[in-house]
Amino acid sequence: RRKIAMLALATLLVAALALGWMMRTDNLAATVLGVTARALDLEITATGAAEYRLRGTPQIVVRDLTARMRGAGTPLLRADRILIAVPWSTLRTRGADLTITHIELDAPVLDIAALRAWLATRPPGDRPLPTLTRGLTVSGGQVIGEDWRLQDLDVELPSLAPGAALLSKLRGRYAGSGFSAPFDLHLGMTRPSLDAGLGVVGNISPETAAWRLPSRVRLSALVRDGETLRLERAVLGSYSRYAADGDELPFAFGIAGSVQLPGDGLRLRPVSLAVRGDGAVPTLEGEGSFALAQNLRLDLRGRLRRWPPGWPALPPPLGGSDAPLPFALGYAGPSDLSEVVTLQLKREDTAFDGRFRLTEMLAWRDRGENGSPLPPLSGTVSTPRVEISGATLEGVQIQMQDPDLPADAAPR
Repeated sequence: RRKIAMLALATLLVAALALGWMMRTDNLAATVLGVTARALDLEITATGAAEYRLRGTPQIVVRDLTARMRGAGTPLLRADRILIAVPWSTLRTRGADLTITHIELDAPVLDIAALRAWLATRPPGDRPLPTLTRGLTVSGGQVIGEDWRLQDLDVELPSLAPGAALLSKLRGRYAGSGFSAPFDLHLGMTRPSLDAGLGVVGNISPETAAWRLPSRVRLSALVRDGETLRLERAVLGSYSRYAADGDELPFAFGIAGSVQLPGDGLRLRPVSLAVRGDGAVPTLEGEGSFALAQNLRLDLRGRLRRWPPGWPALPPPLGGSDAPLPFALGYAGPSDLSEVVTLQLKREDTAFDGRFRLTEMLAWRDRGENGSPLPPLSGTVSTPRVEISGATLEGVQIQMQDPDLPADAAPR
């Protein structure tokens, strides 16, 4: 009996010492991070001061955290501070119950390339999502892509549960290739999955050094995952204002089509487009493709309902009719629209085929009578018949050449 009592006392003493060691904040944090690192096959370190609380809802706070693939140079996640609160039920089941009360991340930085490299090493199969009863908050985050990034990212996610609808709020700024876009959006999904319905509403303001496009947008789509992330049956509506050089041009537009998000930008192909505007903004319908990555590429064909009164007048007989004008518009270059735009117009047997720079054309328009009578473009106008001052000319072709356009911008 004495030996049993001594053994029991020794066991209690060892347990008390182990519990005391575990209850030290640094040891507890190291233990939790070690378990997480082994489960995810990652190297996880936290060099800042740690905190924990066991009263009420247990929670742990770690600072200056870095997570990377074993042996990798670039971390997939860094954060100034992470708080995780879990109920006692999750602790009792050692994580078998994936219920988490709340997560907070301060200044996290997520590297997409490193994340994809780690995900490629993970075993196949469905990995269950945790349940977040009081959601997730992110403050001052960044997401780094190949040629783009999301900056100053704030996320408010009230709750998360597998199979349940998801609502969240996102604020931040997209930046890449001379193009940026501050945004403040509300996002909803039928369920937290890459196979769900998506709805987005809010404000986004694409901008370059030359122009801004503040917009109120509404998007609905079906999210699909494959070789690239896709938004199928996407419908986007927007009320926008084009602002440049002190001018503001309000208009509305709608886009419908398939959106591809390959990781280096976005592509819309095929896409249908409708624009409603006044003054210098045309009213048109068209279809084609749009791509934005390191550069912008646009190919659009459709019909102008009428020639905008804010544009330079068309030469007769193109300008002598109110019939809709079929058009083909093309652009490939920087996202600030500083390169050459191609435009083809046709009305009955009269056709225009030309190229110009949008910024120079708008500047020429603004100079009015004080500028050159000829627009800064290269192109041709061909028509079977023109009447001038009682004279009739047949088989007419007019050719214009802007010396400031490069040689490859000559009429096609």
